[in-house]
Amino acid sequence: MLISLSVNNLALIEKEEVNFSEGLNVFSGETGAGKSLVIGSVSLALGGKAKADIARDPEKPAEVELVFALDREEDRERIRDLDVPVEDDGLIIIRRKFTGGRGTAKINGVTVTGALLREISGILIDIHGQHEHQSLLYKKNHLLILDRYAGKKTEKLLSLYRDRFHEVKDIRNELEAVSTDETERLREADLLRYEVNEIESAELQEGEDEKLEERFRFMNNARKITEAAGETAQLIGGDEAAGEMIGRAVRTFSAASELDPGASDLMQEIEELDSLLSDVRRDLEAYMSGLEFSEEEYEQVTERLNRINELKMKYGNSISEILEALEEKRTRLEQLENADVYRAELEGKLTEAEKKLKDAASDLTVERRKNAAELGGRMKKALIGLNFETVQFEIAVRPLESGYSENGIDDIEFMISTNPGESLKALKDVASGGELSRVMLALKTVLADTDHIDTLIFDEIDTGISGRTAQKVSESLASLSKRHQVILITHLPQIAAMADHHFLIKKRVEDGRTQTGIRELERNEIIDELGRMLSGVEMTDAVRQNAEEMKQLADKTKKQTS
Repeated sequence: MLISLSVNNLALIEKEEVNFSEGLNVFSGETGAGKSLVIGSVSLALGGKAKADIARDPEKPAEVELVFALDREEDRERIRDLDVPVEDDGLIIIRRKFTGGRGTAKINGVTVTGALLREISGILIDIHGQHEHQSLLYKKNHLLILDRYAGKKTEKLLSLYRDRFHEVKDIRNELEAVSTDETERLREADLLRYEVNEIESAELQEGEDEKLEERFRFMNNARKITEAAGETAQLIGGDEAAGEMIGRAVRTFSAASELDPGASDLMQEIEELDSLLSDVRRDLEAYMSGLEFSEEEYEQVTERLNRINELKMKYGNSISEILEALEEKRTRLEQLENADVYRAELEGKLTEAEKKLKDAASDLTVERRKNAAELGGRMKKALIGLNFETVQFEIAVRPLESGYSENGIDDIEFMISTNPGESLKALKDVASGGELSRVMLALKTVLADTDHIDTLIFDEIDTGISGRTAQKVSESLASLSKRHQVILITHLPQIAAMADHHFLIKKRVEDGRTQTGIRELERNEIIDELGRMLSGVEMTDAVRQNAEEMKQLADKTKKQTS
């Protein structure tokens, strides 16, 4: 449910906050008061495009904030799955800031992209304006609406059908690939034999390249290492080197140690140093012998690495990828060499897959026909309730002219007749703007039990209606608001009278500038506003009494509405 809307520095609004409640939330106001700003602000917060001059004060950013409360844990989990945090209280705070017409958005403090914002918005709220009404004219949407109404069983059947559809498509692609002309088949087979032989003859081993590269680096560096080790050995063991000097020190100090027993410990340390240097000299000689390699080995390693790298350039970035490519080429070569057998095998698979596809399509059509009849009947009842007294409404389920498609073999179209004696015709050929808005309202009312979106916003739902029709629409909205939070803008007193919460949108001038304000009305103020909507100009005692009676009747009707 939408808890609140906050708007700062946006068009005619300097700073306003609206707190919403459950039930029917209605906005009214004089023409030009800025009623469209309410729904426009919500749309902007949910990812709508903004004009460059949207800010009231161009020196400051424009800001819109929406606060939602999600009661269903499944909705909270859906949003968490999109990597947006949701606290246990289910609050969702959407903030959008605009600078120079460019917007940035955050949900619960996390910056989100426009695409993610719109995806999450689809979980939270459903906005129906004139554009959405017009969407009913497009036949492609009728299939989506029917499947949405039909629910999980149709969803499962459609998923199974799509699996079968793609299976047939994949087999046909394979069959087409193997059914190339003989010359092309032989040419491809020759190339594959060459490539398979080239890889097989290399006798590649996993990890071989890494070991060779390590050995190659060692051999390239061995000369420098040998020179350094040899020079080190010379410094330790050569003439006038450390070893010779330490040896002389041993001989020199040995005489002193004989003269003074206290020097024996020091003499032992000098002798250990001489022994250590001798050990280091022998270790260096052994190490240098290990650095030796033949020119033949160097050439073999270089040649092997070059061959592996050539194969990598052709078939993959690693030995593992090359070996995978080898298996694929062997499989394809076997198919080409046994083309007739493989083709026959694919044709058998295709026959079986096509049968499964036909069965899945048939099951899907049967389920759609059942739900089309049910939805059509419920739509007719709902439309009669909206003052289409002689309406006929059916959902046609015909075979697609193009045959199988991603969504089945059914061509779905809404058909309607609004006058006695007229045959059913496509909705797009019959309905006016006002009729379309009522068809959409009927549809939302019928879908209310299966629609899990808490908040519905209607813009221009009262287009082209008045009198008894307006009364019927108001009753339908009141019924819908028992199961959903409904927010709408209206110019009709019959609809405004049904409001659980009535907001007035009004212009005022402050400091020489026009701005729009929004506030919720008290009971006596609601009567005044209904009177204004009824009379248009002057509030007389008769108008006020009429308004009071209209509100009382609406309250009574709401209590009786299920």
